[in-house]
Amino acid sequence: MLDVTTLLERCRQGDDLAWEGLVRLYQSRVYAVALHYMRNPEEARDVAQDIFVRVYQRLGTFRGDQAFLPWMLQLARNVCIDALRRRKARPLAADTAIGDADQIPSPAPTPEEMSEARSCRDLLYRAMDRMSETDREILMLKDIQGLMIEEISGLLKVPSGTVKSRCNRARLELAARVRRLDPSYGA
Repeated sequence: MLDVTTLLERCRQGDDLAWEGLVRLYQSRVYAVALHYMRNPEEARDVAQDIFVRVYQRLGTFRGDQAFLPWMLQLARNVCIDALRRRKARPLAADTAIGDADQIPSPAPTPEEMSEARSCRDLLYRAMDRMSETDREILMLKDIQGLMIEEISGLLKVPSGTVKSRCNRARLELAARVRRLDPSYGA
């Protein structure tokens, strides 16, 4: 497997196989970001394609002195926000329930395990839906995408200390909301 720097250089030179490798490397992360914002698997797939189109178009603007993942996630975030603005301009006929998201892969889960996982995920999504967009975004970037504090700071254009405090506050808020929704959770 080639490193990201080599893949990017080959993509800039028009290497289709390198582009395919780059897409495969980041497709699940891009889809996760799109699903976080769009809350609809079909829309998230469409937006993820739009994100990769934008990444391809802007590869020439990527500076090698910065990390690729935060740069790409910033683009992904912007594409998602644009898509949400367009959605507000023309609302969907019906939204898909959050619980229809893809299942977490597990080696041969039993129906009981699948039901338990679905209940936990639904509880988590319900709790996150009651949080502010800022807190949800911080949790998605830090805990789901695994970005470093400094990367999030650059992405959101806020000081590192602010990111740390927002992250801690968001985690506490999420835990409190989960307990309020289901007092037996974690007991």
